Amino acid sequence: MRVTVNQEVCVGAGMCALTAPRVFDQDEAGVVTLLVAEPGDDEARSTAREAGTLCPSGAVRIIE
Repeated sequence: MRVTVNQEVCVGAGMCALTAPRVFDQDEAGVVTLLVAEPGDDEARSTAREAGTLCPSGAVRIIE
């Protein structure tokens, strides 16, 4: 699994950081920041997938 983010389309909803705080964070402006591009354990992969589903702008992309 590989995780990518598009900061240009991020609307700062924060669902990614709330859902998968080990994988995502937000900068001072509320824009998504990727902490881990390749989550290593099942829990991190699961929450990253959920965050990708919940992202309202489609800024989070999960590549299996």
